[in-house]
Amino acid sequence: MHPRNIHRDGYDMQQLSETYPALSAFLSLSPAGKTTIDFADNAAVIALNSALLARHHGAQAWSLPEGYLCPPVPGRADYLHHLADLMTRDNRDVVPHGPLIEILDLGVGAGCIFPILGRSLYGWSFVGSDIDEVALANAKKICSDNEALSEYVKVRLQKNQSHYFKGVTGSDEQFDAVICNPPFYSNEEEALEASDRKWRNLGKSNNAGRNFGGTSKELYCPGGELSFIRGMIAESFFYARKVYWFTTLVSRKEHIHDLRRALQKVRPTEVVVIPMSQGQKSSQLLAWTFLDDQQRRHWRDSRFWGN
Repeated sequence: MHPRNIHRDGYDMQQLSETYPALSAFLSLSPAGKTTIDFADNAAVIALNSALLARHHGAQAWSLPEGYLCPPVPGRADYLHHLADLMTRDNRDVVPHGPLIEILDLGVGAGCIFPILGRSLYGWSFVGSDIDEVALANAKKICSDNEALSEYVKVRLQKNQSHYFKGVTGSDEQFDAVICNPPFYSNEEEALEASDRKWRNLGKSNNAGRNFGGTSKELYCPGGELSFIRGMIAESFFYARKVYWFTTLVSRKEHIHDLRRALQKVRPTEVVVIPMSQGQKSSQLLAWTFLDDQQRRHWRDSRFWGN
């Protein structure tokens, strides 16, 4: 994990249960004698997330609608730390910090996880969009229930599923970065096969259940993540002066080659691929910008990256 990720050395379950007592019901001893939870139990994972967000990230009120995806806190934090490094590299080694930095989260989700972490870690402001009204209603409630979020996080419905930026960004808005965790799978069958693999990797019987959380809109879309990101790349061209860094998570390394080819068609001035890993899981952060050196300097100065 990223060196600044406070979760890189694991979890102190006893400490977390003191902050969030409901976690205690899910604690058990591993064969090695370590206090842990059953990570195949969705309710236990949600309780762990609630404890992590309350203790380390200031979200005292956090919940999910039944059946929605429970995003892993360490992995999402890693994404933001690497994004901060990318912005710092362009800012004379000064980390852009504070509410003047505005981030657009494509697919904010019911858990509103990126805005929670981004506010906690770097004090950034967020606009979160989603195609799911139930997810947005829950994200909005999380923001209203947590004072640190209410003023600095806005959520917006994307009414047209074929668009990414159009319909959720104002004509006079600019964003220092776009972030996105796209749907991984092409269809329900792929998603269920992946769920089965997770059960087997955890040494569980398939009969124990197949749902790790996640609705159809969260888990899959036509063409999967490759098609989704290609569409995002194509539309980003029309917002080239509205965003400094466009970024997205890419779960499959083999997709990077095809995505580089898609980027060549819109001619960004720079493309960056950042490898990330959490335990046995690896992924990539793909980033691109259309700004030249002079435009970047003007952007940083006019939007107060140094403050």
